[in-house]
Amino acid sequence: MSVTATIVAGVDGSTCIDGSSSQVTSTADRSIFLERRRKADCIIIGGNTARNEPYVKTPVPLVVISRNPHPNLPAAHVWNMDPCEGIIKASHEFGENVLIEGGASFITYLLEHNAVEILELSITTARGGTDIFDFERFLNHAESLTKKVTADTTFYSAIFRTQK
Repeated sequence: MSVTATIVAGVDGSTCIDGSSSQVTSTADRSIFLERRRKADCIIIGGNTARNEPYVKTPVPLVVISRNPHPNLPAAHVWNMDPCEGIIKASHEFGENVLIEGGASFITYLLEHNAVEILELSITTARGGTDIFDFERFLNHAESLTKKVTADTTFYSAIFRTQK
């Protein structure tokens, strides 16, 4: 099983402005983001992301891990369970290549529980938002780390040891 989490943050760690990541992302980030999701077997998001981001259409099955129903996402699979258990269930139902596109707290939870193998992090020039992701904390604990700068975005790919 391969579990990749992807998140975009501003230089101050903010992952959203006015409730959405649209003002934090960049053109370079968006391009890589769309390419990454086409390669996944399924996408997992948390309830906050389901409520605040436009997930009407995805190229692969969408799983929302949340305690609440999400009627605006009729095609989504909504599971009320621990996110780590949701990853295992999703890999069995949809395939081994699981992509996590949650927000700061959702991805932090999964990283703290060693459920993410690869963190794909984009850092843009945005600042002053909310939902701070302490990316330096996780980058400092990666087994392997690569960095690439494209235009106004710095991309990190961090590999972690997971509990499988």
